[in-house]
Amino acid sequence: MKVHLIDGTYELFRHFYAVPAAQDVSGQEIGAVRGVLRSVLSMIEQGATHLGVATDHVVESFRNDLYPGYKTGEGVQEELLSQFPVLEEALDDMGVKVWPMVPYEADDALASAAAKAAGDDRVEQVIICTPDKDLGQCVSGTRVVQLDRRRGLIRDEAGVEAKFGVKPESIPDYLALVGDSADGFPGIAGWGEKSSSLALSRYGHLENIPRDWRQWHPSIGRARPLAESLRASWDDALLFRTLATLKLDVPVFERLDELRWQGPRPGFEARCDAMGSPDLFTRATAARDGVAARSA
Repeated sequence: MKVHLIDGTYELFRHFYAVPAAQDVSGQEIGAVRGVLRSVLSMIEQGATHLGVATDHVVESFRNDLYPGYKTGEGVQEELLSQFPVLEEALDDMGVKVWPMVPYEADDALASAAAKAAGDDRVEQVIICTPDKDLGQCVSGTRVVQLDRRRGLIRDEAGVEAKFGVKPESIPDYLALVGDSADGFPGIAGWGEKSSSLALSRYGHLENIPRDWRQWHPSIGRARPLAESLRASWDDALLFRTLATLKLDVPVFERLDELRWQGPRPGFEARCDAMGSPDLFTRATAARDGVAARSA
């Protein structure tokens, strides 16, 4: 079997800016919610059997306590933020496993679910559906891969190395050096993508980079200023790496069968009607009947 793990936060943001606004019968904005439901349902119609969706129930996480500059929900439109709980409830009604994250982030749930699913011998492949570079650290060979559904791009371990110049296990170190503007930490002065990938492709992790610049491999270049910058900002580098390192012990599921999609729950029809989208219920029931026929 293949396990599909979906970044619900990314999907909600993507659809919010891609589809027209719409309201349900109570006036709640649900345009992006409907878009995500259709997107997830299309995966089921195309053969996905085991799915889980992670969301940032609140944007803030435990990382905000570690670093005051870490991303917050400030500036995010209320019309978007208000759709998170609606999406979580709607996915649950559709019969899809949902992980609304507090105090962790959606990425932590995806990382934890990927690690747990990959440990099951029944799983052929784990597909993490997000283009987020943070999740590159979870990729393993061709068994755990990333899928950018919008671009139709699959990135396995070789793809991560081709993109970033480092192995998946070095992605947190890489982000610590170059920074991550989306998450709100700046990286280390002087360290760019090229110097970071050259250093980490050779040394793997921050601790393995020689403190003495004269011991650096000549292929890296600008050894002295880079070493001095890293030494001067060592505590920050370690903190930024902690921020970029995803948790693997978030409670997500006990048994893999919890991710098997078996059709919509009783409340899904009423929810679809309230959203003005009865077609979603029709499609979901047809997909359920198809699953049942294939299993017979």
